Amino acid sequence: MVGLLAMVKTCSDSDALQPNERVLQGDKLDQYVTYFNQMEPEDVVNYVPNAQAASWMKQNVPLFECPDSVLEKNYYYRWWSFRKHLKETPDGFVFTEFITPVSHAGIHNTISCALSHHVYEGRWLHNQEYLNQYVNFWFETEKKLDRSKYYKFSSWVGDAAYNRFLVNQDSAHVLALLDDFVEDFKTWEETNDYGKNLFWQFDVRDGMEESVSGSRKEKNARPTISSYMFGYANAIANLATMAGKPELATEYRQKAATIKASVQEHLWDEQDKFFKTRHEDGQLNRAREAIGYVPWYFNLPDDSPAFAHAWEQIRDSAGFAAPWGLTTAERREPTFRTRGSGHGCEWDGALWPFATTQTLKGLANLLNDYSNHTMTKQDYYDALHTYAKSHQKNGKPYLGEYQDEKTGYWLKGDNPRSSYYNHSGYTDLIINDLVGLKPQPGNSLEVQPLIPEGQWDWFCLDNVLYHNQIVTILWDKTGEKYGKGKGFRIFVDGKEIHHSRDLKQAVAKLPVKKS
Repeated sequence: MVGLLAMVKTCSDSDALQPNERVLQGDKLDQYVTYFNQMEPEDVVNYVPNAQAASWMKQNVPLFECPDSVLEKNYYYRWWSFRKHLKETPDGFVFTEFITPVSHAGIHNTISCALSHHVYEGRWLHNQEYLNQYVNFWFETEKKLDRSKYYKFSSWVGDAAYNRFLVNQDSAHVLALLDDFVEDFKTWEETNDYGKNLFWQFDVRDGMEESVSGSRKEKNARPTISSYMFGYANAIANLATMAGKPELATEYRQKAATIKASVQEHLWDEQDKFFKTRHEDGQLNRAREAIGYVPWYFNLPDDSPAFAHAWEQIRDSAGFAAPWGLTTAERREPTFRTRGSGHGCEWDGALWPFATTQTLKGLANLLNDYSNHTMTKQDYYDALHTYAKSHQKNGKPYLGEYQDEKTGYWLKGDNPRSSYYNHSGYTDLIINDLVGLKPQPGNSLEVQPLIPEGQWDWFCLDNVLYHNQIVTILWDKTGEKYGKGKGFRIFVDGKEIHHSRDLKQAVAKLPVKKS
């Protein structure tokens, strides 16, 4: 692509930004979108057609540039793809999972499986009405249908909604859902109680069918849904506190504590140093699977070297490390990749972006919030880079369902349903984890970069709508790239609120927004 790596426009050489001024002007976005638009025919058109993609993205998404062209290109590709799934329906805006109709979807081709991934990604959009209507759709419309498919899949929607609130500060919308979340939580307690304060799920209803440890009939306690319920309980407790309901907050904080203790006691295999599925007969499954990393997605495990030892497996080629990414089951497992290849949806080892997203979020949390481990920022960066690089098919950007771990071949082949498969996250991993913008409930901003020391001489994340103000985060080792001086800088609505010589954790108060 001619000129794709050309330098974007930057502002003047003064050390300050003018109000509403941006460091990045969207030139790269235009170039990337022009390329994406001409890659292939636009067979499906939803709310924003390709011709309007660049304009819509400039109005809605944070801008990003860095020296790693693989990460950067895929950042824009994922926003471009996400936009394809936005549909306007008689029941409001929704996001689809498949670009083409599938038989197991509900009305408007909606599926609840990746709902929480959608909310985590979409929380960075400027126009939050899309997500308001999407979340409302599930609780106000879809769940009330006679043949609702909401409970067809597990989700961690309460956790996602609370973490969305931390970005947009729309307390009115999220608190209006509190009663729905409590009712939803109780329904899961009634239908999926395994005992021992754990939750069971069929692997297919975790969206992870034909897995090593799963079953379509056996009610196994799984690290997935049990961790989701831990995150859900904490979210309800936080929202109850906001709503001035201390008794409800205490009740759900206690629920979270009991789930945490049970996951650590009953799903941890001390011999293999891994969280595993426990079968209906009470036995732990023999295999390590990527679902064993899900507890860290919600900061569930204690900060102990014993638990953290599980992460050594993502470095091990007999564990989860493969040429094209992180496998869904350890490669030493005797039944690895034996359940088919593209005939169904096998989770017995192949690469699934859904699982990779969860694992990378868990690893980011480990690096940010835990002390007793041996993992490094380089481990995170390398895994994220490989994940980004896997988004290709025939030399062009592509996002499908699942891949061969050795060749990168997308196992659904050319099946149209697999294109732009909206079943995972990526842009949130760049914003929230690699750059490290950590949303806070109060009037502050925290950035914990996971970029390894010496990896980049510069980067910029711009046009981020956070707490209703525009945030710009940039690193310029020499001061020559952006003309704002050397070092790590954060601007809010053009005002510099942080400057340091090194690229390291930053905490700053937000300026008071003028009415």
